[in-house]
Amino acid sequence: MWLTLGFALAMSSVAAEPASTAVYELRIYYAAPGKMDALLARFRQHTTKLFEKHGIVNIGYWVPVDEKDQRLIYIVAFTNAEAREKAWKAFAADPEWQRVRAETERGGRLVTKVESYLMRPTDYSPPIRLEKLPGRVFELRIYTAELGRLEALHERFRHHTMKLFAKHGMVNLAYWGLLPGQKEADRKLIYLLVHKSVEAAKESFAAFSKDPEWQRVRKESEEKAGGPLVVPKTGVISIFLKPTDFSPWQ
Repeated sequence: MWLTLGFALAMSSVAAEPASTAVYELRIYYAAPGKMDALLARFRQHTTKLFEKHGIVNIGYWVPVDEKDQRLIYIVAFTNAEAREKAWKAFAADPEWQRVRAETERGGRLVTKVESYLMRPTDYSPPIRLEKLPGRVFELRIYTAELGRLEALHERFRHHTMKLFAKHGMVNLAYWGLLPGQKEADRKLIYLLVHKSVEAAKESFAAFSKDPEWQRVRKESEEKAGGPLVVPKTGVISIFLKPTDFSPWQ
């Protein structure tokens, strides 16, 4: 694992916070047509440094493996919700950021849409360890549970799913739930896996889905809950990601 001293201190302050207060934020930026390279350059040369200046801890930055998907997906961290509010306000008001933004947007905005999820690790999430191990493929998965069944979904992951993922060659990186007050906070599970490749991921999931133990667990958990735990067809979003060259998490 490779960390700068400043980054290690920032992460230690986040890790030292109780699980009930430390906040992670997943942000998804939709690049304007033809602006993806400029957006990445701005983050590489300016934004990440200004984030650090204002106490926003850089965790990971990724782009989809599918190059047609022009999104920048990243995760940052804060010691608590109040620190997040202060950090974003200070960042937005920073004259250096305002100058950089004006200069980089002379030809038009770089981003057309921003999605944000405020998250806290689940009680079963592995500790976040930011490694630089090039060559890996990350997978972001966002689940929408059926109404009233999120806790049953957590229970299944906590006691069964994660172990079966590991059995079939998938690495569990981190699992989060949403902070209260957000849209569908009582229905979302967000997590990251890592694979050797997209092809390896597909092979792992194929083996996982055929595993008799998974089939038993799924059947029992759904019978107990009175139906599927995840919204059929639309309840699972999967995005294969590759880290940017400036991402702490590789």
